[in-house]
Amino acid sequence: MSVRLVILLLVLIAIAVFTAANWGTFIEPTTLSLVFTTVEAPLGLIMLGITIMVTLLFFGYAIYLQTSVLVEARQHARELKAQRNLADQAEVSRFTALQGLMEAEFRKTEERFTRTHTTLLQRLDQIEGNLRTSVEQAGSTLAAYLGEIDDRLDSRGPGA
Repeated sequence: MSVRLVILLLVLIAIAVFTAANWGTFIEPTTLSLVFTTVEAPLGLIMLGITIMVTLLFFGYAIYLQTSVLVEARQHARELKAQRNLADQAEVSRFTALQGLMEAEFRKTEERFTRTHTTLLQRLDQIEGNLRTSVEQAGSTLAAYLGEIDDRLDSRGPGA
């Protein structure tokens, strides 16, 4: 139980005990003025009735407030759930877009790698061809020099 409820029950019990202890005085008739006229009635009983009526009004108002707070809390919970679902869908959409973007970038990178690889192989083939040509020319030049040296040695004669 909450502290407020305990205090409220203690106050109601105190009022009930006070009323029971002074019941004779509560029901004793008194002359009461109603501004335009006077009436003979028990003042204690009228005041007790007013107190009970105010207490019932207070309880009714408290129940109304509690109910409206609960209804509003449920409505907020529903709205929060809808917003959370919307945010989750947006997040999934962003992840899907990011995945598509990453796949496109991977494809572009793979195409660049393939082009670079192909270009590199073509250049290597060209360099290899140039190297073979240079080696063949160097071999031919060397063979020509050796032939020339051999001819010079032959033209000097045997023993020279």
